[in-house]
Amino acid sequence: MPAAPEPDVRPAPPRLGPPRLCPPRLCPPRPKDAATLLIVRHDGPKPRVLMGRRHGGHAFMPDKWVFPGGRIHPSDFRVPAASELRPDVADTLARGCSPSRARALALSAIRETFEETGLILGRAAPARASRGEWRDFLAAGALPDLAALDYVARAITPPARTRRFDARFFVADAEALMSLEPGAGSGELGELAWFDWTAAAALDLPQITRAILEEVRLRLTDSTRPIPFHRFERGKHRLLHA
Repeated sequence: MPAAPEPDVRPAPPRLGPPRLCPPRLCPPRPKDAATLLIVRHDGPKPRVLMGRRHGGHAFMPDKWVFPGGRIHPSDFRVPAASELRPDVADTLARGCSPSRARALALSAIRETFEETGLILGRAAPARASRGEWRDFLAAGALPDLAALDYVARAITPPARTRRFDARFFVADAEALMSLEPGAGSGELGELAWFDWTAAAALDLPQITRAILEEVRLRLTDSTRPIPFHRFERGKHRLLHA
C-alpha cells in the first residue's frame, strides 16, 4: 500500500485586504479650490496694489495683510459675464483643471474681491435679480469682466496647515474697476489700503503673499515670465511652472 503523501505545511499566502488608509486625524486636509485677485493702480508716481488686513479673530492667517480672495462656490460656474477670459489666459488656466473650472476660478476672484472690498471689476449692465453669492454684484448693475484678468501664479497650502487651498492668483488693472471707492464689504478685511511695492513688502505678510507680490512686481516689466506653481512635497517647497 503506497504511503500517504506528506501534508502541505507551507504557510498560506497572506490575504489582500483593502489598502491602509491614513487615520483622519493624521491626514492633511484636501486643498479646496480658491482664487485671489491683485488690483494694481498706475495713476501715481509708482504702481500700487490693494491689500487688506485680516481680523485677529480669524483662524486662518489672523492679522496678516493679504490680497482679496477666497474659495470657489457652485454659483461661480453659472453666473453670466460681460466678457470671457482671453484665450491665452484660459489656455494656461486649463492646464491644471477643466475649462469650466478655470472660468469659475476667475469669476470667484472677482466675486470674492467684491464681497471683501465692495469694488466691482465689471462692466455696466442692467441690474438683475439673483440669489446666492452673486446677488449683490448683479443687483448693482454690473457683469464681471473676465477679459481684464491675467493669470500670474498658483500655490497649494502646505500639508501641515489645518486649512488648505489650491489657489490661483490673478492680477487686474484698477482701470477695469467701475469705481475706485471701496464699499462696505463683508468685514473679513479690517483695513484696506493701496501700497507701492516697497511699502507692501514692509507689511506683516504671509510667506506666499510676499512671493506673489514679488512675482507681480517682476511681471510689470516682463509679462513673458513663466507662471510659478508653489507646492510642497515630503515637507519641502517645490517651485514648478503652471
